[in-house]
Amino acid sequence: KQWYQRRVRVIGKFTVIMADPPWDIHMELPYGTMTDDEMRNMGVETVQDDGFIFLWVTGRAVELGRELLAIWGYDRVDDIIWVKTNQLQRLIRTGRTGHWINHGKEHCLVGVKGNPKNFNRGLDCDLIVSEVRDTSHKPDEIYGMIERLSPGTRKLELFGREHNTQNNWLTLGNQLDGVHLEWEDVKQKYFARYGMSLPF
Repeated sequence: KQWYQRRVRVIGKFTVIMADPPWDIHMELPYGTMTDDEMRNMGVETVQDDGFIFLWVTGRAVELGRELLAIWGYDRVDDIIWVKTNQLQRLIRTGRTGHWINHGKEHCLVGVKGNPKNFNRGLDCDLIVSEVRDTSHKPDEIYGMIERLSPGTRKLELFGREHNTQNNWLTLGNQLDGVHLEWEDVKQKYFARYGMSLPF
């Protein structure tokens, strides 16, 4: 949470936000998690006035994710389902999550806030069938879907990792290797606030 709050002040506003939060799913994970209250108090609403949010949720976090969208000022308008496959494109039958039934899918809640403009409806369906890779590595297809929905707009990914970084996106996460800024306005704000040294 701390790395996010330090940067949120200087990055400006975005048309699209995607987040894959480190939910506390009561399992051993190879990364730190956040409590439900930390999620509620992140202040995501401060980086967007009009636009879309794509929020990845696990089984336990589906209801919490819906609650977070409301707290952050979004109306949930859709869900995208990622059906997980193996390298042979067969359905995953033995997932690593799920307390009662193994999970072979993940949900991405889609929310809208304000009155976004210049977006495209109905170009993609709400289903992605794609191979499982590293832990928390979401399907690359989601980036194409988002770009087709809102082409050429400013996009922010929260809780990103090196494998998530995309051209024309700002990716924030405590597992990224250093600071790499492309947008000139963000660079100027960042260095005006922090200078050339990193603020952490």
